[in-house]
Amino acid sequence: MAIVKSKLLKQLSINYPNFLKKDLEKFTDIILKEIKRTLRRGERVELRGFGIFSTNKQKARISRNPKTGEKINTPEKKTIHFKMAKDLFNKLNNHE
Repeated sequence: MAIVKSKLLKQLSINYPNFLKKDLEKFTDIILKEIKRTLRRGERVELRGFGIFSTNKQKARISRNPKTGEKINTPEKKTIHFKMAKDLFNKLNNHE
């Protein structure tokens, strides 16, 4: 089951009852917007204890439609790469 923004905000409001819900929503919006802006500029985002987000360029190439076999030109595009921190890796894999 995935966590969506509304569930994240609900959990934050439960854990931090002293903050107003609208303030928590603004806070999460600011964080997500800054991550997007930084990645759009081609820089990396490092969240200690969580991981690193960075962008990779995928070269333009000629690909095929698997159903028809037709050749298709695929333009160059950016993709996001995530590398998790060792702390997160150890918690996910029950290592102490």
